[in-house]
Amino acid sequence: MPPHTEATFLLLLLLLLCFFSATAEGGSFARLGVNYGTLGNDLPSAARSVDLLHSLGAGAVKIYDANPAILRALAGTRLRVSIMVPNEVIPSLGVNACAADAWVATNLVPFYPAVRVRYLLVGNEILSYTSLANSTWPFLVPAMVNIHRALSARSIRDVKVGTTLAMDALTISFPPSAGAFRSDIAEPVMRPLLRFLHNTRSYYFVDAYPYFAWASNPSSIRLDYALFTSNASFNYFDPGSKLTYTNLFDQMLDAVAAAMCRLGSGDVRIAVAETGWPNAGDLDQIGANVHNAAIYNRNLARRLAVRPAVGTPARPGAVTPVFVFSLYNENQKPGPGTERHWGLLYPNGSKVYEVDLSGRRPLDSYPPLPSPQNNEPYKGKIWCVFGGDRKAAVGAALAYACGQGNGTCDAIRPGGPCYKPNTLVAHASYAFNSYWQQFRKAGGTCFFDGLAVQTETDPSYGSCKYASLTI
Repeated sequence: MPPHTEATFLLLLLLLLCFFSATAEGGSFARLGVNYGTLGNDLPSAARSVDLLHSLGAGAVKIYDANPAILRALAGTRLRVSIMVPNEVIPSLGVNACAADAWVATNLVPFYPAVRVRYLLVGNEILSYTSLANSTWPFLVPAMVNIHRALSARSIRDVKVGTTLAMDALTISFPPSAGAFRSDIAEPVMRPLLRFLHNTRSYYFVDAYPYFAWASNPSSIRLDYALFTSNASFNYFDPGSKLTYTNLFDQMLDAVAAAMCRLGSGDVRIAVAETGWPNAGDLDQIGANVHNAAIYNRNLARRLAVRPAVGTPARPGAVTPVFVFSLYNENQKPGPGTERHWGLLYPNGSKVYEVDLSGRRPLDSYPPLPSPQNNEPYKGKIWCVFGGDRKAAVGAALAYACGQGNGTCDAIRPGGPCYKPNTLVAHASYAFNSYWQQFRKAGGTCFFDGLAVQTETDPSYGSCKYASLTI
């Protein structure tokens, strides 16, 4: 064959060998896990939450710190448990083996083995924050090494050590076969991290959200492809690997696999630390609704329950631990509206929609879902106004909003067109909206600790005019 054809063939062969090398040993992992966050002021007790996890058919749970009440509630259950080590302690654990040993002694040993801890995840998406590049990144792998040594010193051999990484650890994710890590982390962080995961037979934990990929580009990515409901005519053929994809989730995982292959670590197994779909969101957040969330998580559960495991096109047969985000809608999570609406359950414990995480329930046995109302981009005007019930907290929020930007609150000063009615609530609505209109593109949100909401109704009155965001 011609030299260039031969080179292409050899490259493809090496890529496929790298991909498939990780599929031989998948281990076993029963049922979907669930991320159990606690950023809400109205959530059930830990004991009640564990009962609810069982009722959903969950096989595992991931918690964001070593919460003693939650760990006590998990003791004696069959749930496999993942505990996160907070970002802020990584530097101390990385430079001081005694500190890592003390962390294990305090946060794991009192509960193990009554609690079936299987993973300690050191840090949460720390490589997504360039502000941590100097203070934390260099200590990530040393902290993991020290935690692993502390476990080994106590003959704890069934707890794997890892860390969670978002998809933005990759600089290229499409096509999947071109997956590559960012240049700022590939050599200094990823190579030693992957070496550690290989040597300890642990997993690369990725936070993989097809929702975000689709929502950022709905004109190019089909919604049904993101929800596991696409038909064969819309499959994607990767020209680099010659593999065919039926859904976005598999594409994302195989992009990570390709990136690892490029660093010589194609045998490291992949786990999904977070995935899911929001059940609601802000007016301008496309596709965040109960219908799509139910379809996504039901199809995910059915897919992962299949035995032998389906795997992905690049890793057929691989068994992948997966944790759905999240157990509850958490009302104190900052950010856009979707951040507070990922839950399988409302804070009162009732289901947002029916789902069986064991994957045993036939899809056609579920009750009808409400029709989606926002699967197309929002078109119209949006304002941000006061919508909370904690009037005692309005003063601080108002002061914050007025302290940002230039002229943010000029209209509500004495003599201004929006000064009257001279009430905290009225002034807060103007200030929230003025702030949001100025800073939305820079990451500002219409939240204000739960005091603000978006509206399609123009709050302007008389000579008081509210600026609006037109989508």
